[in-house]
Amino acid sequence: MKLLIGSDIHGDYQAAERLINAYRHHQCDYLICLGDLLNHGPRNAIPKHYDPQAVAELLNNYRYELLVVRGNCDSEVDQMLCKFPMLSDYQQLLTDQRRIFLTHGHIYRPDNLPPLKPGALFVSGHTHLPVASCAEDGIYRLNPGSVAIPRGDWPPSYALVDDSGMQVCHLVEHSVLIDCKFDN
Repeated sequence: MKLLIGSDIHGDYQAAERLINAYRHHQCDYLICLGDLLNHGPRNAIPKHYDPQAVAELLNNYRYELLVVRGNCDSEVDQMLCKFPMLSDYQQLLTDQRRIFLTHGHIYRPDNLPPLKPGALFVSGHTHLPVASCAEDGIYRLNPGSVAIPRGDWPPSYALVDDSGMQVCHLVEHSVLIDCKFDN
């Protein structure tokens, strides 16, 4: 199973289009969005290509392939535009190799994990800073960064996960920014 993971679109239609292009480019099985889909939030500037209704319409076309969790900028009003569930604080996937815990990152965080055993993958967004690593506790941590409002010196980015490992990739160039293999 190959997953493409994006986070923090914040209503930026161009970023959402680029995320969909990456999803198609990599021929993934599912698209995971880690929240903050439609609204920019009070701490962020309004994105240049801000069009939350168009973002909802675009993502609705992929509703059968989407897994989405709620971000701190998402609300019940946003759910009215989306034809897929988007208000759960977390989702979990079980693969043959590991448990994958998906959340935005404002409740559960890398320093406030849910109960996970070594080998699990904790995936969160929220910080707009990409991470792909394994900590001393044996739990893998992944943050795809932000497709719309990256922070630090990072470009807009997304993540790929398959049975062999995880990568954070440049949103436009699709080049690998961070690569982390799983110990199987």
